[in-house]
Amino acid sequence: MEKLFEQINNDIKAAMLAREKVALETLRSIKKEFLEAKTAKGSDGTLHDEQAVRIMQKMVKQRKETAMIYTEQQRPELAEKELAEAEVIERYLPRQMSVTELEAALVELISEIGAAGIQDLGKVMGAATKKLAGKADGRAISEKAKELLNKS
Repeated sequence: MEKLFEQINNDIKAAMLAREKVALETLRSIKKEFLEAKTAKGSDGTLHDEQAVRIMQKMVKQRKETAMIYTEQQRPELAEKELAEAEVIERYLPRQMSVTELEAALVELISEIGAAGIQDLGKVMGAATKKLAGKADGRAISEKAKELLNKS
């Protein structure tokens, strides 16, 4: 259940020994987020891997958005640091679906639901975000679902 948490702890030790500064800082920030989630109000004191994946996806998204802002502000050294951290976090996330895999999964889902057009986007998105959680970015799912529903 808490395999990711244990793996992060072990990798912190390995990063310390290897003197990998970026990896160590990033892994410590992941551990901090995990500990906060475990001790948050309403939590049962455990961190399930699904929760851990959601936390890390959020962290990757934040770092990529921050890197974009730094790039716009002509601060490439800060953007590179954010992207390097995002890369470290992505090592622990499930492999993301390719565009063709995403399209195939959505086509199948649309036919299962019986969606007829763009007015059924809400139904498709609800089912798709549950089924494809961790495997595809929400924005990518939304864009591809709109494209497919506009064709039908």
